[in-house]
Amino acid sequence: MTAPSLLPAAPTVATSGISADASRLKSRENLEKAGQQFEAVFTGMMLKSMREAKLSDPLFDSKALDTFREMQDQKTVAAMAEHTPLGIGKAMTAFLSKSQPDLNDRTG
Repeated sequence: MTAPSLLPAAPTVATSGISADASRLKSRENLEKAGQQFEAVFTGMMLKSMREAKLSDPLFDSKALDTFREMQDQKTVAAMAEHTPLGIGKAMTAFLSKSQPDLNDRTG
């Protein structure tokens, strides 16, 4: 009997729509865009958690208002990530750029 290999199998098919294609990170522009999108997702999760705390009066709560707030929050976090970032996306961009030595030569 042989022991199973401890090495991970090479991904052949993306799982749940998530691709392991690292070639997109070779462009500084793509890397910064990924950092901005990550920050928007993180901020959105934080804002959603704050909304779920329910510190407001339930007098005006409705499904329509919940849907409106979700759409409003999506636009708010996208604008926050673009214009007034928290720095999470920038930190992620810096971390990922360390694995791409050719990007470190061309800062900008």
